Amino acid sequence: MSVLLFGVSHRSAPVSVLEQLSTDESEQAKIIHEILQSSLVTEAMVLSTCNRVEVYAVVEAFHGALSVIGSVLSEHSGMSLGDLTKYAYVRYAEAAVEHLFSVTGGLDSLVIGEQQVLGQVRRAYASAEAHHTVGRTLHELAQRSLAVGKRVHAETGIDAAGASVVSVALEMAAPKVDGLAGRTAVVIGAGSMGALAASHLVRAGIGRVHVVNRSLPRAERLVQNLREQGVDAHAFPFDHLPPVLTDADVVVSCTGAVRPVVSLADVHRGLAHGEQTKQLVICDLGMPRDVDPAVAGLPGVYVVDMERIQREPAARAAASDADAARAIVAAEVANYLAGQRMAEVTPTVTALRQRAADVVEAELLRLDNRLPTLDATHRDEVARTVRRVVDKLLHAPTVRVKQLASAPGGDSYAEALRELFELDQQAVDAVAGSELPYTATDSDGTD
Repeated sequence: MSVLLFGVSHRSAPVSVLEQLSTDESEQAKIIHEILQSSLVTEAMVLSTCNRVEVYAVVEAFHGALSVIGSVLSEHSGMSLGDLTKYAYVRYAEAAVEHLFSVTGGLDSLVIGEQQVLGQVRRAYASAEAHHTVGRTLHELAQRSLAVGKRVHAETGIDAAGASVVSVALEMAAPKVDGLAGRTAVVIGAGSMGALAASHLVRAGIGRVHVVNRSLPRAERLVQNLREQGVDAHAFPFDHLPPVLTDADVVVSCTGAVRPVVSLADVHRGLAHGEQTKQLVICDLGMPRDVDPAVAGLPGVYVVDMERIQREPAARAAASDADAARAIVAAEVANYLAGQRMAEVTPTVTALRQRAADVVEAELLRLDNRLPTLDATHRDEVARTVRRVVDKLLHAPTVRVKQLASAPGGDSYAEALRELFELDQQAVDAVAGSELPYTATDSDGTD
């Protein structure tokens, strides 16, 4: 079995296509459930962020599983399979591993080096684990990828260009309002992205923050945190959005809604009661978009959306840091694959040793039948001698086959071992199936 990746991201598709594919957690669970109805897929998880929708699956057959995943995503997005495949990319086996490691390392992000994807991968794995759709393979892959992401950020300066999409958006917004210090900001959405946006605004010296959220208690918790930092902050429900916009200089919207939450009428009413000459900058970081596209046509309004951010030079990390990160990813991919190949040969080695132990026990039983008067002391010495001989004969080849298996194409050595010693494949599979599954650990990424 191998890992198959089917994905669409900002690198392969326009924002409009990503909006169609965007899913919430409940939809992701449905997608995984439908994919796993096929006998060709044994494990699956969905990574859905502002800039990508990717399905990682452990599959029995490449083409059949690819068809299953494509069909399920096509149905959920409302796109024809032909239109979907125009924007999709597929990675298999080693290429799928390399892609996920690059993603968690921030190398495939809209803002090269951003750290938010670490938390997003962690949540994707946690959701799949909660629905019991991941096993040993995806567990090991997800946990290792999170460790790779942490290493990249710890050992390189790749995040120097900007910690997130939020930071780049606010850097683009600041000149439009002559700096953020002392200004009034509205944050729409009190989730992790909203909290991150508020944190960036505080560091920029914002004067006042209004938090608007569907759940008022959640908005109030974020506001309380801001007040503890000495910020003038207030919480409002969604129906208060137009009056809240009246004195706003900057708006950051980052909700998980599936349709726009900021309408043309909302902004128009807010502007009608505010200063007519004031510039309003709206950072729409939602995916799908939070702000009605028509808002950008209002006089005095400047919208920073994901497409503008994608074209911003500040979204690119320094070439040297990116190269250093790629070197880490390449080394980690090689180590991971070597470990996987060694793990694949282990059941064969274990089955061989078990076969040898069975032969020894059978011969000792024959010895007992032939020499029933042999005293226990001599019988034990003979048994120890036979076992030592077998162990010494098997030690070098079994150690060496593990070393050879770690190299590309190493699975052929396990096959050779099975042929040479006439090992039953069912016996090898039984050994592999008896190994205890891994237990998930919390390899959290910075959010």
